[in-house]
Amino acid sequence: MTPQRPAMTRLGIVVLAGGSGRRLGGVDKGALVVNGVSLLDGVLLAASSAVRTVVVGEPRPTVRDVGWTREDPPGTGPLAGLAAGVAALRPDDLDLIGVFATDLTGLTPDDVRRLTDALDGPADTGPGSEAAVFVDAEGHRQPLAAVYRAGALRRVLRELQPLEGRPMRALLRALTLTDVSDHGASADCDTPEQLATLRAGKGRDMLEDWVAELGERLSLPVGDVQVAEILDLARDAAHNVDRPAAPLTTFLVGYAAGLKGGGRDEIVAALGEAVRLIESRSAPE
Repeated sequence: MTPQRPAMTRLGIVVLAGGSGRRLGGVDKGALVVNGVSLLDGVLLAASSAVRTVVVGEPRPTVRDVGWTREDPPGTGPLAGLAAGVAALRPDDLDLIGVFATDLTGLTPDDVRRLTDALDGPADTGPGSEAAVFVDAEGHRQPLAAVYRAGALRRVLRELQPLEGRPMRALLRALTLTDVSDHGASADCDTPEQLATLRAGKGRDMLEDWVAELGERLSLPVGDVQVAEILDLARDAAHNVDRPAAPLTTFLVGYAAGLKGGGRDEIVAALGEAVRLIESRSAPE
């Protein structure tokens, strides 16, 4: 009898993007742009292996199709926000749930994979870890840079009720943990100085690394790729046309540019045509 292969792990993601950003002057941290990519979009790109993603915060155009929710009432703390995000990850058929802050500027797909690998395998094989948590260079566990077993996370969120004002550390204290060295993945952006350092190019640019890696794999010269403009185009298409229009629009722009030679001029021309078409659809009649 041929042994059955284990089912693929189903990962859901909750991104907490509802904080007030007080140390940055009250700005929306997720909307801050570094190297042409918003902080929120950077986390969404890093967590693109998820089968479903929910962002806890005010809806806005994003590079990936996601669900949106808020804690009720808003402003009652990250644990309440997490509970709202987990509740919105329907149906309840996930194996693991990744939980990430919106400003994890160093998070990459490989980081998410390391966390999920630390928990990979069936949850019913006996006592084991219920969460894999990044630990920073100072030895601090990061509950907003972690992957949790879905059943254990839902159980503890019920047990900790009421959640208003409770710290995220209460969640970690109730679970069996596996510590994972973060290699900088849990570094966040809390101050104007940190933001300036990132914008000066001293932070890790996950998106540029990914474009270079994908270009090498596909044997494509990517030096002429207009990353910021393409991401803007995707957000505009999602906002003014329909969310599924975002990936289709960027693909068709690249296809059109490739048919005409694929150089910088062809890419810019195709981008311009798409932008003008989107603007014509969103202009008032």
